[in-house]
Amino acid sequence: MSPAPHNPNISVDCVVFGFDQDELKVLLIEQTRGPKEKVVIQYALPGDLLFKNEGLDDAAERVLYDLASLKGIYLKQFHTFGDIDRLHAAKDQEWLQTFREDPKARVITVAYYSLVKMDEYEPQAASFAGKAEWVNIEEVPSLAFDHDAILSMGLERLREELETKNIGFELLPKKFTLSQLQRLYEIILAKKLDKRNFRKKLKNMSAIKPLSEKQKGVLHKPAQLFTYKDD
Repeated sequence: MSPAPHNPNISVDCVVFGFDQDELKVLLIEQTRGPKEKVVIQYALPGDLLFKNEGLDDAAERVLYDLASLKGIYLKQFHTFGDIDRLHAAKDQEWLQTFREDPKARVITVAYYSLVKMDEYEPQAASFAGKAEWVNIEEVPSLAFDHDAILSMGLERLREELETKNIGFELLPKKFTLSQLQRLYEIILAKKLDKRNFRKKLKNMSAIKPLSEKQKGVLHKPAQLFTYKDD
């Protein structure tokens, strides 16, 4: 095997969140290992080693495009994971032996989280990912490596920045209702919000602009649409 043009000790992993108006989801890629007659499937966050001449942000953007065909989405670095044994589980070593020249090398990973408008993107798996799919945040199976911890911290960071930086609007379509916005907040914060207090708080947000449009194609009374002004 010829040497891969990667830095064997540094990687990036991406927690990609999406919202489908009713559920918060995370994008996972499928890993397969074992012989054809007994293939084992496990899931992981999109990630890869850095190329030797590549910056961290560039690597994260490449990973999302190469493994899930995503490009130009919200992307932010949030933590570094460097536990000595983070890749040493037997199941993970079996997979790494297929794709890494030195599967036992210590790897420090820099984690990013991304926010996707699901109506604008349909991820398609590429590179070594068997499949890329959206999974309800409450139904995520046990993940490869230390990706459970990475996902947990990514979700924690999303909750912290939801109100302080208005990042929730990156998950909504360009035109949305206040009910959709409240639903998004409730799912991410994992708690029920009082409708009156929530809308009272929104009145103080100059970034939300009411539109002279209403929902179409709904069975209930159409609600007014709003948009987010990113100044």
